[in-house]
Amino acid sequence: MEFKIFNSNTGEDKEITNNVIAQFLFTHLEEYGDKIEDILKCLAYAMNPDKGGNVIVGIDDDKIVGITVLNTTGMNGFIPENILVYIAVDNSQRGKGYGKKIMQKAIDSTEGDIALHVEPNNPAKKLYESLGFSNKYLEMRLIK
Repeated sequence: MEFKIFNSNTGEDKEITNNVIAQFLFTHLEEYGDKIEDILKCLAYAMNPDKGGNVIVGIDDDKIVGITVLNTTGMNGFIPENILVYIAVDNSQRGKGYGKKIMQKAIDSTEGDIALHVEPNNPAKKLYESLGFSNKYLEMRLIK
C-alpha cells in the first residue's frame, strides 16, 4: 500500500482531484457520511494555507482503497490541534487492514493531538480505540 498526502503545500493531483476524493468519501462513508458539497467544503479547508490539514489517500494496485481527511483547528490543549473529519475504506476492501494502515499514516503525518467523532454503533470505533483514541467527552450540539 502506498500513500499520497495532499495539503496546502502539495495542492491537488491531476488524477486524484478534490471531486474524486469527495465522490469516494460520499460513496464509501455510506450512512456515516455527508453531502458531496459539505465534503468539498472540508477539502477546501484542508487545502487552504490559512487554515490547513491533510488529505491522505491510500492506494493499492493503482486503486484508491481508503482516504482520511484531517483539518487543523488552530488550537491546542483544550481543543486538539487536529480533527479527523473523514475516514473511509472502499466497501469492497474492508477487513483487509487498510483502515488501520491509513489511520496510522494519518496519526504519523500529523503534529499534535487528534480528535474525531464516531457514532456509538459505528464498527470503526474499535479500530480507533485500538490506536489509542479514548472517549473523554460526550459531544452535544445545538443545530440552529
